[in-house]
Amino acid sequence: MPRGLRIQVPDGIYHVNAKGCAERSIYLDDADRTSFEEILAQVVRRHAWLCSSFCLMSTHYHLLVATPLGDLAAGMQRLNGLYAQTFNRRHGAAGHLFKGRYHAEFIQSDSHLLETTRYVALNPVRAGLCRRAEDWPWSSFAETIGKRPRRPFIASDVLLDLFADDPDLARERFNAFVEDASRNQRS
Repeated sequence: MPRGLRIQVPDGIYHVNAKGCAERSIYLDDADRTSFEEILAQVVRRHAWLCSSFCLMSTHYHLLVATPLGDLAAGMQRLNGLYAQTFNRRHGAAGHLFKGRYHAEFIQSDSHLLETTRYVALNPVRAGLCRRAEDWPWSSFAETIGKRPRRPFIASDVLLDLFADDPDLARERFNAFVEDASRNQRS
């Protein structure tokens, strides 16, 4: 059966994730995570993407990206290809790192965007890796709420503008939005 066509539109927003083959780790240490971030930053610049959120887990990653040029496939091919080559070279491995194609969900509304962002931020909390989303160092959440310096490739204004015009109020409301779901989960 042929693969389904992906929706690729200018100014499209996507929740993208990719998993390691056989659920194996795609990051063995912090150097791998740093390398992935550097490649992601290059892809964001090269394709003029807006990356509003990301989270690196051990066996997979999540991105929330807007593609002004409608070139998600080209950017993802570059991101996953370069990272897999870097990982294999560094660890003396060969073959596929990622399981099949990446998954991309087309975001169609502000509410869908918000729920997806909350899902991405809470991924390490739900996996039991940290107590609060802001504690996970391999996510953009802490910088979006102003708890850490912003990585240059993160465009958190896309999210914060949905909460308020005032940046401080927007960060406070966004944090409450994510924490509310986290508290409800623990209850």
